Amino acid sequence: MRPCDGDDFAFLLPRPLPPPRHFYNYAPVKIEYAIDRFTMETKRQLDVLDKHLEGKHFLCGDEYTIADMAVWPWILCCEKFYNASEFLQMESYVHLRAWRERIAARPATKRGIRVNGFGPDAVVERHSRADFGEDAATAAAPAAVP
Repeated sequence: MRPCDGDDFAFLLPRPLPPPRHFYNYAPVKIEYAIDRFTMETKRQLDVLDKHLEGKHFLCGDEYTIADMAVWPWILCCEKFYNASEFLQMESYVHLRAWRERIAARPATKRGIRVNGFGPDAVVERHSRADFGEDAATAAAPAAVP
């Protein structure tokens, strides 16, 4: 078995939830076939991720990689932006849920979520570290080299 390559997960990026959301929420005519087709494709991809994550902390094993950084926002959008957690039965994907929570707990992820406007503590102006408040500026400052 070869090591995980972050590019292996690039195939997931162009297709997650936008098509079903469009047909479900925005299309002037509800086309059941389109909703079902794209919903099932999204659920298939969620299932692939869930099965792949069994026994792993991150997409490529124990190491957080660019693959996690690229795929995680799509999962977040399924829940926060598209409000599709219940519709897609997101909680049924146990390994995906654990992975999602592990990444959400990372300090850099928490800062990134604020920068991108999710949540009540979103950063309105993003010009410097100081925009995050005093604690974040201090925590993000590089350590002094002896």
